[in-house]
Amino acid sequence: MKKKCVVVLFGGRSSEHEISCVSAQTVIDSIDKDKYDVVLIGITKDGRWLKVDSLEDIKSGKWKESKKSAVISPDSSRHTVLVTEDNRYKEIEIDVAFPVLHGLYGEDGTVQGLFELADIPYVGCGVIASAASMDKFYTKLIVDTLHIRQAKYVPVFSEELQDMKKVVERIEAERVYPVFVKPSQAGSSQGVSKAHNRQELIEALQIAAKHDRKILVEETIVGREIECAVLGGRDVEASGVGEILSAADFYDYDAKYNNQDSKTVIDPDVPADKVEEIRKAAVDIFKALDGFGLARVDFFLEKGTNEVVFNEINTLPGFTPISMYPMLWANKGIDKTELVDRLINLAFTR
Repeated sequence: MKKKCVVVLFGGRSSEHEISCVSAQTVIDSIDKDKYDVVLIGITKDGRWLKVDSLEDIKSGKWKESKKSAVISPDSSRHTVLVTEDNRYKEIEIDVAFPVLHGLYGEDGTVQGLFELADIPYVGCGVIASAASMDKFYTKLIVDTLHIRQAKYVPVFSEELQDMKKVVERIEAERVYPVFVKPSQAGSSQGVSKAHNRQELIEALQIAAKHDRKILVEETIVGREIECAVLGGRDVEASGVGEILSAADFYDYDAKYNNQDSKTVIDPDVPADKVEEIRKAAVDIFKALDGFGLARVDFFLEKGTNEVVFNEINTLPGFTPISMYPMLWANKGIDKTELVDRLINLAFTR
């Protein structure tokens, strides 16, 4: 039987470019080569699409030196990657796309729109689910309809910061310090700050505005950080739960990827009824957002009340060696190769 061809996209223009490159290595390693030929496309930070020859080039970073440009044709009758080198053109037929892209221009519905135009099956959530889940503000609006508790927030738009005093006074009238300040569309906690006073709030708003026009200022929820993975299409299943033990004040980018004292715990000591509440909420949120394929849904267990509080959803969670999503499924007996295979099969199912 002829093998199908899967194109893996990685890198990208978002602040999570480096994490995407690491995630892609795990995904590529996990693809069943007896079933699939693999085409690699790396997207540089300035938006160039390059055909990459090998996994080793990704590991070394040499892929950025590739002289082969590669784009996916939006022509729905072709299903091809167009490769150009030295003014010579080549078309590679592809059957399915696996966008291992985190953050903007990869997890926000934009590249999913390209696959829809090209009529190419692709792994992960569709345009609407990707866009709504990437935007924390709109995620909150949708989750509000489910009556699942989440952190109270004040929305701020970057153009309002021209009158910083007015913005700060509005926030202080609604929330008490400390507060979290988050860009509405940024992943891996990029641009997120914790503000304990007015000066820190001003600085945090300025940092967040560098990442997005929309900013959320949230109440601080003190509690345990619990995550749950979901997998499926029409029938969605939830994994068990995992806990983040951050070595920092909160689980920011540095704590996630650079601080070796941060730890993830699979099957932590959480009451069984709370595990089931989290699993159900994860599936309900995924479905409400029209999710398909995969997502990781993050919660808090509030200190003192033990209430479940929704934090955020990631529709293309990390696949790095320390990422919670594949570890949660491995704990359920689904190794990375089977997980990747199921995700690709779901793309064909859709």
